[in-house]
Amino acid sequence: MTQVKNNIKADAILWDFDGTLANSAAKNIAITRQILARVAPRLSGDNLPLCLQSEADYHVANHGADHWRDLYRDFFGMNTAEIEVAGPLWDSYQLEDKTSVSLFDGVTDTIQRLSSFPQGICSANSTQNITQVLDKHGIAGCFQSVIGYEGLQDHEQKPAPDGGLRCISEIFGRTTGQVLHKTIIYIGDHIADVIFARGLGARLHPSNTVISVVTTHSGARPEQWREQPDEVVESPSGLLALLGD
Repeated sequence: MTQVKNNIKADAILWDFDGTLANSAAKNIAITRQILARVAPRLSGDNLPLCLQSEADYHVANHGADHWRDLYRDFFGMNTAEIEVAGPLWDSYQLEDKTSVSLFDGVTDTIQRLSSFPQGICSANSTQNITQVLDKHGIAGCFQSVIGYEGLQDHEQKPAPDGGLRCISEIFGRTTGQVLHKTIIYIGDHIADVIFARGLGARLHPSNTVISVVTTHSGARPEQWREQPDEVVESPSGLLALLGD
């Protein structure tokens, strides 16, 4: 693990959304239950997987899987054929579901205190969903870029770094190969976020540095991961200390 000292001189902060800024567990559970009832009814009703019966159990499962396919297979019990059918359904079910999503305690204040930094969001969630939540909490104006799954091809979705490249381009107005000399922080809650940060650093010009920060407030246990972040904080507000605020 790369050792990064406090008082990082960052030029931009990029965020994951689900499990980092927003507690979307209830919405994700509701959507997954609907998909299971349609695609794998054998896993619904009385046979609903344990990890879909409470938010706490969902967080444990989510942080225990490297990828959504692993989550569906290893924790929900779906077979390969069912996963292939379920994946494309997520987009429409996500937009139709009205379950409320709230930001974690302290997130609004943290984002506002970091408003002097360019900020962006790179997420597998819907851009529309993300901006609605940000608007609800009055912090949409703090973000110069919000990149969800729309507009990205399947192979460009997280943990692939393409959304991060687009986010950085919107913030700095530069392309991938240009010399930026920027230090960029990416903060998330999942091993996929660490992989995303590493891939982003590899795709940017060598003059740039991407620092991976993981927050553990939604249940992440990065000490168990095969890929380690550069820094670990207990909540998004922990980023303030890293930046010397």
